[in-house]
Amino acid sequence: MELKKKLTDIAKRAQAASRFMLTVSAETKNEVLKAMAAALLDRKAQVLGANRQDIRKARTKGLSAAFIDRLTLNEKRIKEMSGSLIELTKLPDPVGEVIKAWRRPNGLWIHKVRTPIGVIAIIYESRPNVTADCIGLCFKSGNSLILRGGSEALNSNLSIYQILKDIIKKYGIPEDVISMVDTNNRQAVDILLRLDNYIDLVMPRGGAGLINRVVSSSRIPVIKHYKGLCHIYVDEWADLNMAVNICYNAKVQRPGVCNAMESLLVHKDIAVRFLPGMIKKFKQAGVEIRGCPITQKIVSSIAKAREKDYHTEYLDLILSVKVVEDLAAAIRHINYYGSHHSDSIITDNYENALEFLKQIDSACVYVNASTRFTDGYQFGMGAEIGISTDKLHARGPMALEELTTYKYIVFGSGQIRK
Repeated sequence: MELKKKLTDIAKRAQAASRFMLTVSAETKNEVLKAMAAALLDRKAQVLGANRQDIRKARTKGLSAAFIDRLTLNEKRIKEMSGSLIELTKLPDPVGEVIKAWRRPNGLWIHKVRTPIGVIAIIYESRPNVTADCIGLCFKSGNSLILRGGSEALNSNLSIYQILKDIIKKYGIPEDVISMVDTNNRQAVDILLRLDNYIDLVMPRGGAGLINRVVSSSRIPVIKHYKGLCHIYVDEWADLNMAVNICYNAKVQRPGVCNAMESLLVHKDIAVRFLPGMIKKFKQAGVEIRGCPITQKIVSSIAKAREKDYHTEYLDLILSVKVVEDLAAAIRHINYYGSHHSDSIITDNYENALEFLKQIDSACVYVNASTRFTDGYQFGMGAEIGISTDKLHARGPMALEELTTYKYIVFGSGQIRK
């Protein structure tokens, strides 16, 4: 009961703070964001010290190298977190934007206008940079935010949160505009998910277990940052040198993130020319290859891919490989096994590229580019609060616009309905 009361109080105060945010100007928001960015750099030693505690605990628990990479902060990553906050100041404030306006024959002047969602709860795992990104995005879009991070990153998250909260206090804005649930008690999530009188949206960011739990338990609307089972299809018309560079980047550059390639599809007519060199390059980078029978005939020194491999988001240096009959087979495979996150085709055939773009049912679909670009910062959005694999109300990288809803503002001159 004590935990329920504590969380209910947090949500009530967040709701009150969200109403105050409707009065905060774009200029003030940008000033606060710049101060937050500077504070992260000024107090980076504090953040790095807290992060080292989390990393030591993660290693003691024997967590994977990919997990520890997601958890790790360094000076470069803190600088990127600060830079994302600065980028947000350069973007238009979405609140109050007139999406559309029209006048009715009776003289009513109707405006469709962006407005904040209200109170947003983010439930996330392992990546402490999410803390700064979510605070910056929700603050700029006029929302209150309740954060509940994973226990493995607790010290890092609390350090970043407190630094940014100190800035909000200095500007006379209610500190409850951002809150963090600092308990590891698993019941906290279940309680939050029932506070639909105060929280307007929940976003889970983490593994399938977390997301399924949130979706099945929540009384509050949920937008899923679901798994990234991303594919690259190397077409028969591909520039193979380009394909090698793109595939290597998509798998190896940072394998523990949701936009890394997990499955490689190759057209049968170029498989013999492409796969030996590609797999050799992957192996040199420590990638474990699990291939279909045709792939195993071409390169005998690889493991056999099982059905579950094509359903698996590895988040590690593991890759499933399948040789396919043609473009249609690649499209069927991706739409069946994929998570509707990010998928790419490598081809110089314009018609094949268009067919792939049209038929792949994913949030982000690429031609001749790495899936690693599915990221709010890379898309020019400043940062992202998540990558939605849902279709409503947002899809793909979610940034400022996706953190608003809209209302209709209607001006009249005495009209009554007859």
